[in-house]
Amino acid sequence: MKRTLLTLTMTAAVSAMAAQADEVRVYNWSDYIDEDLLTQFEEETGLKLIYDVFDSNEVLETKMLAGGSGYDVVVPSGTFLQRQITAGAFQKLDLSQLSNHGNMWDVIEARTEQYDPENAYSINYMWGTTGLGVNTGKVAEVLGDDAPIGSLELIFNPANMEKLASCGVHFLDAPAEMIPAALAYLGENPDSHDKDVIAKAEAVLTAVRPHVQKFHSSEYINALANGDICVAFGWSGDILQARDRAWEAENGVEIAYNAPSEGALMWFDQMAVPVDAPNPEGAHIFLNFIMDAKNAAAASNYVYYANGNEASQPLLVEDVIGDTAIYPDEATLENLYTTSPYPQKIQRVVTRMWTKVKSGT
Repeated sequence: MKRTLLTLTMTAAVSAMAAQADEVRVYNWSDYIDEDLLTQFEEETGLKLIYDVFDSNEVLETKMLAGGSGYDVVVPSGTFLQRQITAGAFQKLDLSQLSNHGNMWDVIEARTEQYDPENAYSINYMWGTTGLGVNTGKVAEVLGDDAPIGSLELIFNPANMEKLASCGVHFLDAPAEMIPAALAYLGENPDSHDKDVIAKAEAVLTAVRPHVQKFHSSEYINALANGDICVAFGWSGDILQARDRAWEAENGVEIAYNAPSEGALMWFDQMAVPVDAPNPEGAHIFLNFIMDAKNAAAASNYVYYANGNEASQPLLVEDVIGDTAIYPDEATLENLYTTSPYPQKIQRVVTRMWTKVKSGT
């Protein structure tokens, strides 16, 4: 009886391991891939893809730092990746399993090394800027034709926000994005880790808080596209998706995206393999699939974000590669800033401030 039970237990364990080997579990941002690529991956590899989504770095980080995420590939942004690498949350990539690694763009890799030295733990999936999404018609109605749609003055001047509240404003629910933007508006270093400097952002955000309809990191896409709101402070590709959805719907909504003249955050979303990934070999197969030039181009052509794959660029549609809101010109690039992770003590200060700002208390 004991031997039979042991045999059954071992058989079940072996079966579970075999099932894991046939699956790849990916945790990515919402609205962030051409879903045809997911089907294509399964057809080409014979692996079953379990694909889940999140809409904030904080949600992902909670899973990663708790351990046992259950995923094979996750997609943190640069500053969060850096902190999670330090915490031992990821395993180094095995380049011998990544034959398409030569397709990656050295210009972007030089920048992502700030977060992942020698790019040992991650590959760049997409990159972009954080800025202003505007329903040009509605904003002109509220603020006039000379509305500062290319400046942080639009969202951080209470006089403007009081008027814009009538047509709806969304902010990212992302303190690592919003606080640096508030500091840039004040002329302070957006990458400051000085708690006294960071504290200055609270006054800026609190002053406009009554006029912010929602803090959310994905709902603004459809809200902009449908004309339900007139301004969003969000990620470049999301706002351009909203622009194109409005165009496809022929609903008369015209959306513009601008990187703020005071400076815009340049961010990088990196694909990495958790240290306890159930199927690290499958994870590398997925990464190699994404690094194929055709697949990287298909992803960018669908989501309207720039990617870190140089070989994909000849395959990008002109609406993507030729749009300076996606692939910025040199002048815009010079005006972009990057940020680094807050130390633990400062992170607690930031978290408390953000909770206070969002609650309006």
